[in-house]
Amino acid sequence: MPQELSLDRDAVATVVKKVVIAESRLSLPPDSVTDDEPLVGDLLNVNSLGFVGMLVRIEDELDVNLPDDLFVGRSFRTVRDLIDVVTAAEVRR
Repeated sequence: MPQELSLDRDAVATVVKKVVIAESRLSLPPDSVTDDEPLVGDLLNVNSLGFVGMLVRIEDELDVNLPDDLFVGRSFRTVRDLIDVVTAAEVRR
């Protein structure tokens, strides 16, 4: 059986935060956004259309597949919610 590759949570968090910051049209360092920061709130503003584009950028930057079934039944309120799902994704080979 092939060994399953996993993603480093810190690396995922940095990429997710960079993409969320860009989507919100802000200029901030990724470490200035906490994992508990709401995706729609005083700082970040990610709408549903932007969310889809973010997923494509995250897939490309981390070289992962984010299948649709990862998102079924989940709600994304905070940066942590998105990091958790991406961390569970499959690394492309």
